[in-house]
Amino acid sequence: MGRFCWLLGPGLLLAVMLPAQARPRDDALAGSFRCAAIGDARQWLDCYYGAAQPVRAGLGLAPALAAQVRLANAPPAGGIVGEVATRDEVMARAAGCMRVAAERAWLDCYYDATMPMRARLGLAVPAQGARPPLMPPAPTQLATLPPSRAVPPPRAAPSAPPPMPRNTGLLNGMFNDIKPILRDAPVKSYSFAQSGAFTLTLPDGQVWVQADEDQIYHPARWRKPAQEMRVTIAPNAMHTFKLTVAGESHFYKVHRIH
Repeated sequence: MGRFCWLLGPGLLLAVMLPAQARPRDDALAGSFRCAAIGDARQWLDCYYGAAQPVRAGLGLAPALAAQVRLANAPPAGGIVGEVATRDEVMARAAGCMRVAAERAWLDCYYDATMPMRARLGLAVPAQGARPPLMPPAPTQLATLPPSRAVPPPRAAPSAPPPMPRNTGLLNGMFNDIKPILRDAPVKSYSFAQSGAFTLTLPDGQVWVQADEDQIYHPARWRKPAQEMRVTIAPNAMHTFKLTVAGESHFYKVHRIH
């Protein structure tokens, strides 16, 4: 988690380093960073929930579970750290919540940031928009509840696209090469938006879109038929993916939308 801290900006780091001058949300975020010492991902999530106690107390809400608060106050170190990439994603989302002005809305945002980890652990993930704005989050013991018995989903049709790809660590791909998730794959079709960004569809139904900022620096000027193109897609830094077209020397930053 230390590799993530320098990305958060001097203002947030100062709040984490100076708890005596901090708001309740700053104390909570500082506590969530201390949870990084915990190896087990499920226990880490409980610690993250317990770290929100200063904000819950300031808002007059019911306290977090005592076991979670104890974890946040004295995180046990040791063991192999699991789900590093997902932890990074949660903490990046939590850092983004600092833009929220109201403390109660910030708390909602802080809890919502854990959805990627809850999904990875098989815990219940509330549907988007299921909680009205500013409503207190669901009970803080969410992480300690056993996952509900899931009903096996219906078998997907053979033509359905594969699951969405997993993000890797924030810096993975910046200083090292990561194994591609697709190598030399055929292309079904492509199109260009008015801005110049391309949308590329693969035969299995995957749809990849060029990042807005990337189309400014790497505009695609394809003219050949899609059936003559082959692409390779690999994870890249900052939770992005890079797409290379056979015969081209540069890559494009993309994200998958379907």
